[in-house]
Amino acid sequence: MEYDVVVVGGGPAGLSAAIKLKQLAAEKGKEVSVCVLEKGGELGAHILSGAVMDPVAMTELFPNWKELGAPLKTAVSEDRFLFLTETKAYQTPNWMLPHCFQNHGNYVISLANVVRWLGQQAEALGVEIFPGFPASEILYNDDGSVKGVATGNMGVDRHGQPTAAFQLGMELHAKYTLFAEGARGHLGKQLMTKYDLNKGKDAQTYAIGIKELWEIDPKLHKPGLVIHTAGWPLDSKTYGGSFFYHMEDNQVAVGYVVGLSYENPYLSPYEEFQRYKTHPEIRKFFVGAKRISYGARAITAGGLQSLPKLTFPGGALIGCEAGFMNASRIKGSHAAIKSGMQAAVAAFDA
Repeated sequence: MEYDVVVVGGGPAGLSAAIKLKQLAAEKGKEVSVCVLEKGGELGAHILSGAVMDPVAMTELFPNWKELGAPLKTAVSEDRFLFLTETKAYQTPNWMLPHCFQNHGNYVISLANVVRWLGQQAEALGVEIFPGFPASEILYNDDGSVKGVATGNMGVDRHGQPTAAFQLGMELHAKYTLFAEGARGHLGKQLMTKYDLNKGKDAQTYAIGIKELWEIDPKLHKPGLVIHTAGWPLDSKTYGGSFFYHMEDNQVAVGYVVGLSYENPYLSPYEEFQRYKTHPEIRKFFVGAKRISYGARAITAGGLQSLPKLTFPGGALIGCEAGFMNASRIKGSHAAIKSGMQAAVAAFDA
C-alpha cells in the first residue's frame, strides 16, 4: 500500500501529525494521503487515562476545539503540592512553587478520550486509521532511507505457526514515515541505533509510572483538584513522587512515578504505590471507592539534553518516542501534539 505519509502510533503525537498534514493539504489545495497504524484494538486502548493537559498545542491545532466538543471539560480548580512524612503532609504555599508546577489554565482530562476525539477529527479530514495493526518491521530503500513499515502476521499460534485465521502482514510504503510509538518504542530504538541519532546527546533516563482510575464518593470529589506529592514512602536517594487528579463524573486518576535509576534491588515501585495510598492524607479519598482500571508505562525523563536527532532519511521521531516529556512540569501531551504538528509541516514542505 502506497501513501505520502505513514504514521506509526495513534497517540496524541501521531494523530496530531496526521491531522496537521490534512489541514495543510486542504489549505494548499493538494492531495496528501495519510494513514495511521495503531497497535491497540481501538484508539486509546493503550492510553492510561488521567492527565493534566496544557491546552496551548490543542488550541494551535484546533483554535475552535471548544466548539468542536473536545473532551477538555474540567479546568484545574486547585493546586496542592505536598511533602509527605509517614504520618504528616506539609503543603507548599502556591506562591512558593516554581511556575512549572502551577496549573492555572490547564485541564484535567482523560487522555484516552482526547485521543479518541482526535481520531474522529482525523478521519473526518480523510486520514485512514488502522487499529489493531502493530508495525513490526522497518522497510528500507536501497540507499538506506526508510521506505515504510510492515505489519506483523496475524492468526499464528504460540509457536509462530499459521492457524486457520492466518493473515499475512502488509507492507505500507511512504515518502515519509513518522514514528510515534511512545517511550522506548521498539522500532524507534532500531532507528536510533541505525542512524546514530543519540550521538552527542546525554543518555535518556526513564521512570515507571503506575496509574489507577477510581470512582470515589461524590462527597469527597472536587473536580479540578490536582495534588502532587514528594517524600514518603520513597527515601531521599530515590527519585519519584505521586499525582492525584480529580476528573469529571466522580472519577480520580491516582498514580506513582519512580525513576528507574534506583539502586535498592528490593525496592518495588508497585509496593511503594500501595504504601502511598495508605497515607492519612490520601487514603481518606478511597473510603467507599471503587477501582475501575489500572496500568503502567515507561516515561522518558531525560529532558532537552537527552533528545535525539529527530530526523533521518525518510522519516522522523515524534512524541514520547523522541522523549518530549517535560519532567519538571509533569506533562508531555502538549509537547507530543506540538512535535507531531512540526513534523507534519516539515514533511509537507519537503
